[in-house]
Amino acid sequence: MTVSESSSQTITALKALSPLDGRYASRLAPLKDLFSEFGLIKHRVEIEVRWLEQLARTPQIQEVPPLTDDACAFLDHIVADFSVTDAEQVKAIESRTNHDVKAVEYFLKEAISSKPELQQISEFIHFACTSEDINNLAYAVMLDKGRNNVLLPLIDQMVQDLSELARSTAGQPMLSRTHGQTASPTTLGKELANVTARLLTAQQKIADVPLYGKMNGAVGNYNAHLAAYPDVDWPALSRNVVESFGIQNQPLTTQIEPHDCIAELCHALIRLNLIVLDLDRDLWGYISLGYFSQRLKDGEVGSSTMPHKVNPIDFENSEGNIGLANAILGHLAEKLPISRWQRDLSDSTVLRNLGSALGYSVLALDSSERGLKKLQVNPDRLLDDLDKAWEVLAEAVQTVMRRHGIAQPYEQLKALTRGRKEITAESLREFIDGLSLPQDVRDELNQLTPARYTGNAQQTAEQFLRNIIGN
Repeated sequence: MTVSESSSQTITALKALSPLDGRYASRLAPLKDLFSEFGLIKHRVEIEVRWLEQLARTPQIQEVPPLTDDACAFLDHIVADFSVTDAEQVKAIESRTNHDVKAVEYFLKEAISSKPELQQISEFIHFACTSEDINNLAYAVMLDKGRNNVLLPLIDQMVQDLSELARSTAGQPMLSRTHGQTASPTTLGKELANVTARLLTAQQKIADVPLYGKMNGAVGNYNAHLAAYPDVDWPALSRNVVESFGIQNQPLTTQIEPHDCIAELCHALIRLNLIVLDLDRDLWGYISLGYFSQRLKDGEVGSSTMPHKVNPIDFENSEGNIGLANAILGHLAEKLPISRWQRDLSDSTVLRNLGSALGYSVLALDSSERGLKKLQVNPDRLLDDLDKAWEVLAEAVQTVMRRHGIAQPYEQLKALTRGRKEITAESLREFIDGLSLPQDVRDELNQLTPARYTGNAQQTAEQFLRNIIGN
């Protein structure tokens, strides 16, 4: 890249209306070729080409004879080498036609005009298709690639890093907080394993959403197709084209594929984002408590006025972008399945925001992942908090008292501990020693500390993590 090119791109980024194309553009590069205007046009071109090729493979359509290897290679070249310059030509045509898909048709007719074999079948480009036949399949392919090539690998990386952190802290005691108050201890690794399990479930839901496409004409009945070629098995031909892109065929539609699958994918991604948001807020809180410190980077500034600050900005960035992502995803999920009668155009402008919805989601995941990589556990701080919370052993003591038939065990411990801050190891042991319990039971209770009172947290975490990352 030359200096002038670099400067030009910087200016463009500085004047971008959306931060996805400005401030955060470099972090979202994998999505640009998929969900940009360029990406949409490129996928439309490919679908038009594959439709023409399928017509040429259909014996009943004698006016479109089988293509030679040279013609197939020429068409493949148009698809594979489609460039920004090509897309600009399409946009120039659109400025005259005021129709984006028709512009693609005209572009292709011009592109093959130098090839006599293809030029003579040029009127079969976009044959019997409605624009939605091209668009719905283009968006389905774009979503499938975005999900499989960008989103799922990013979740994989986050699961891996979170699992590693969970494994290294599986036995690290930590004070729980329910309703923000001290509660029965756990281990840090077990709490991180909880989130890992939730992410895996949500990830699978995203991966399992089937994406559908259709190529059945103006209102889904193959009207024009059958008028021209009544003997062609159009449903089978259409299915072959749709499935060639790895998309499931939708046989029953109006003019549009009903978009239910997109709504389902949006809802699945919303749920994953909410799990990440839950993690972001918890880690933000643990950093505030001093359970984690953050690795420093030379030259970074935490505050413009307070030199000591090391702010949890990655988790805050993630939280903010999840809000934006879920707002767009929610609108997409609620809007897209609804269309007046056989179609209205309100879905068209909304679908153009699929890239923004995925962009904010990817940005949020990336930010949370960056925050995870900075975390350093502070065991001394964790243990210090536990050592100041002897009241959490009241649960264990009153439960053992219940077993041995001592009257009103809960009420006795409530009177001793509820709302009181002066509970210490000594005061609790004094209470235990005054109980009518067998000596060995009192000894066992007196051996308890908040740091030892973690149940099977470590074993639960380690057993789960073995299944995820092995021994």
